[in-house]
Amino acid sequence: MIIVMEPNSTLAEIKSICEKLAGMNFSCHVISGVNQSVIGVIGEITDELCEKAQLWPKVEKALRVGKPFKLVSRECQPKGSIVKVGKVNIGKDKVVIAGPCAVETEDQMLKTAAAVKKAGASMLRGGAFKPRTSPYAFQGLKRKGLELLYEAGNLYDLPVVTEVVDPRDVEIVAQYADMLQIGARNMQNFSLLQEVGQTSKPILLKRGLSSTVQEWLMAAEYIMAEGNSQVVLCERGIRTFEPWTRNTLDVSAIALAKEVSHLPVLADPSHASGKKSLVEPLAKAALAAGADGLIIEVHPNPDQALSDGPQSLDFNEFTSFMAALGGERK
Repeated sequence: MIIVMEPNSTLAEIKSICEKLAGMNFSCHVISGVNQSVIGVIGEITDELCEKAQLWPKVEKALRVGKPFKLVSRECQPKGSIVKVGKVNIGKDKVVIAGPCAVETEDQMLKTAAAVKKAGASMLRGGAFKPRTSPYAFQGLKRKGLELLYEAGNLYDLPVVTEVVDPRDVEIVAQYADMLQIGARNMQNFSLLQEVGQTSKPILLKRGLSSTVQEWLMAAEYIMAEGNSQVVLCERGIRTFEPWTRNTLDVSAIALAKEVSHLPVLADPSHASGKKSLVEPLAKAALAAGADGLIIEVHPNPDQALSDGPQSLDFNEFTSFMAALGGERK
């Protein structure tokens, strides 16, 4: 059930309703909007309870939600959410997050941060912990990588996002990153979802390689059920029978997720295509479908990158990419 509070409701009035529901063995999750708050109620909901809640003080309306995902649904928050990451407002502004797949050296990160900032990027990305298909591939610099990413972001005033792959690493990654990323391979790592749900950091949740849109939204529900409502979805391509691209960017999933959920949605055309020549057209398609922004891989020397070089843009290519995107981002 979703309880929509009146715009002038106080924190004490919201707390009073949550306490009343807790006494009836329901769990409550408060989502504070710009103008009014919403209470997500989890438990065995009846029509009688909805009718009763409708009469409680300061309640504008109470709605029974039939979807398996409650807190991420449009019924919970008809207006789209805005997730703040530093000075960046995802869901309001068309954001571009840029940086290398993996943090490699201090020189690499400082040069990349300077270049993407100059070209107009909103945030800096880079992987310190790298889950790879092969156990022999580069696994990331770990804590040292976090330090280099933080240094570059701080120097060029760019909020940073990086992936966390293990519940035991959430605390340390949160010390350095402004936003925590859950990668495609970990979308249904439920213990990890619950752990990041207990932090105060915004979460970037990538869609799994073979996951349905509903499974993706249910993964977001895991995070929000722990109390963290700052979730951003990211469509990064799914595995299909097409061999000419790394994955297939599911543009329809972007539009669908925007329709049924209030969460912002980004697109990752770099991982979707695996080819730098396809990044720009896929980015434009994603924005046309309603994406709130993009995450793009950029490296000073893609041919020397330790991870995902073929899909990474160099600095000149990224500058041209941003110029080509000028109209679509408005």
